[in-house]
Amino acid sequence: MSLLEETGGASPADVLPALDLSTPELYQNRELSWLDFNQRVLEEAKDPRVRLLERIRFAAITSSNLDEFYAKRVGWLHRQMRVQPQATTIDGATIASQAQLVRERCVAMRREVERLWTGELAPALAREGIEVVSCDSLEPIALDRLRDYFTSSIYPILTPLIVDPAHPFPFISSETLSLALTVRQSHSGEERFARVKVPQNRPRFVAVDERRFVRLEELIAINAGLLFPGMELVRWSSIRVLRTADIGSPGEDAEDLLELVEAELRRRRLAEAVALELVGDVPAAQLEMLLHELGISESDVDLLSGPLRLTDLSQLADLPLPGLAEEPFTPAVPGPFSGLPSEEAVFSVIRDGDVMVHHPYESFDQTVSRFIDIASEDPNVLAIKHTMYRTSPDSPILESLIDAAGRGKQVAVLVELTARFDEATNIDWARKLENAGVHVAYGTFRLKTHCKISLIVREEPDGVRMYAHVGTGNYNSRTARVYTDLGLFTAAPSICGDLVRIFNHLTGSARLESRELLVAPANLRDELEWRVRREIDHAKAGRKALLRFKMNALEDQDFTRLLYEASQAGVRVELVIRGICRIRPGVPGLSDNIVVRSVIGRFLEHSRIYMFGNGGDSEYYIGSADLMKRNLDERIEVLTPIRSPALQDQLSHTLDVLLSDERQGWELRDTTWSRDASVEEPGTHAILLAEAPFS
Repeated sequence: MSLLEETGGASPADVLPALDLSTPELYQNRELSWLDFNQRVLEEAKDPRVRLLERIRFAAITSSNLDEFYAKRVGWLHRQMRVQPQATTIDGATIASQAQLVRERCVAMRREVERLWTGELAPALAREGIEVVSCDSLEPIALDRLRDYFTSSIYPILTPLIVDPAHPFPFISSETLSLALTVRQSHSGEERFARVKVPQNRPRFVAVDERRFVRLEELIAINAGLLFPGMELVRWSSIRVLRTADIGSPGEDAEDLLELVEAELRRRRLAEAVALELVGDVPAAQLEMLLHELGISESDVDLLSGPLRLTDLSQLADLPLPGLAEEPFTPAVPGPFSGLPSEEAVFSVIRDGDVMVHHPYESFDQTVSRFIDIASEDPNVLAIKHTMYRTSPDSPILESLIDAAGRGKQVAVLVELTARFDEATNIDWARKLENAGVHVAYGTFRLKTHCKISLIVREEPDGVRMYAHVGTGNYNSRTARVYTDLGLFTAAPSICGDLVRIFNHLTGSARLESRELLVAPANLRDELEWRVRREIDHAKAGRKALLRFKMNALEDQDFTRLLYEASQAGVRVELVIRGICRIRPGVPGLSDNIVVRSVIGRFLEHSRIYMFGNGGDSEYYIGSADLMKRNLDERIEVLTPIRSPALQDQLSHTLDVLLSDERQGWELRDTTWSRDASVEEPGTHAILLAEAPFS
């Protein structure tokens, strides 16, 4: 029962004395809250208002999100279960109870995605002339073409692995799709278990012709005779192993952090299994062998209907079918970056006043990447300092930094080696940068460097001047096309001076301090809390008090409690939260003044905005930090103030659109998310696309 139901509609004055803000039940469970978010993503796949290929894409995203959740959070729960199953998290739930609830919801969501694909999306795609068919339904000439393709392009890649006294059980890597086969020796009749890994570097859906596809695993299965000559295929099924990525840090600083992270990656490959997904008939003896070899129990087996690894539906979502997907768009080039008389004129534009850009509505390549590229070629630029958390394997920004070092500029890059799932890419870039003469520093396991900052030092007629970019998202030109993020270009000496001090800390272990920027873990938590308490003071004095925050997650218990205190004092609290949300809004006497919205749609909401009403003299900040304990206390984060009234108006308008969206917006009431499924008017992303450029 929710608190709204428990209070029976009593007035806040009647309820307030009974509410103790340390009560665990006032805080939503982190894991279940994240699963609520993924359910909202799945609802986009189920929504008939969404174009068909986009619905298929959302089904793929839902599946991909679940894989990552298994690796990060289910793995963490497994590890905690072995140590302290009856320990509780801040919401009062035991590790054991969470593990059970999470598993039930994850399996249910997997099955829901499967049913949606097989029962609705695949038939809808077939009505548009595109079918995923069984090999059994194909005519001989089509089967011959597929056999030729298999022989030339698939067969040489495959490695058939049989299990017998001479061949041990093969290692099965995480998330990969495999065929579990039973094969019979023709001369002895003896049956053996065999495994064939379905290659991830081949299309999962193999084209038969322009309108038909077959699944790669079925194509492999019908050609198993080529893989196991002299043997008969008795049966086959699809299996997938999910392993944890939460293997824990080494717990100590290393003399060579790069080598330490490489070792961690090798350990992760061998990390423990947390689930076995299975489609088809596997004999009891073989299932027992799988459980034994993987070190899991029968309760960790998910019997599904298939197909497995629906993340691969993204291949079908990319089909060129006009009218079935969102119209492509070209990001706008904001006014200050267009029509410049020369490339270096961008510095005079920034010197004349702060510029803010909003991706993907405004081009990342023509603003952020261009800024670094111009700096790399400008003979007046003396130094470039930059952070890298996640990037693409073909990053134009890092190529520009390598070019800058080759031109004799002082270039320093802080590479965060421990950005989860991007470690290998970051290691590769770290080596390339070092080989090019770039000064490379690494984060530590104790404090990840998550801030998005870049600093240009330039010789000008009136002396040395600095230019900066502070963003909310990664310096990644690929994700910048689909993630909503903000970035500030500024030449303000106070901000640039703070960035010098931050970079000195990152590269030289100087004391972490700032005067204008809010920086974690130095002052970010204290400064944000002080501003919230200032709003509480305004409310108690009878003045208008307002907080408007946009973030990816509200997880920190202390900050959640503080927002409850603000609501009780009369502060209006408006939150736009993409994912995890601890707070329970709309509860009488507790959170009457709190509104929580979540926007799910074409782009992934990723920007962070913090607005404080301040009695009419509003303050705005943007940056890399969510209200999570890890961001506030365990990472290097940066929030920058937005001082320009025009840019503040831009942020205010963006928040207005997000909070008023009746099409893509969901509202949280206590613990239940809901939205109006009948609204047809444009949502947040369509509105902001239509309005770009903002500058």
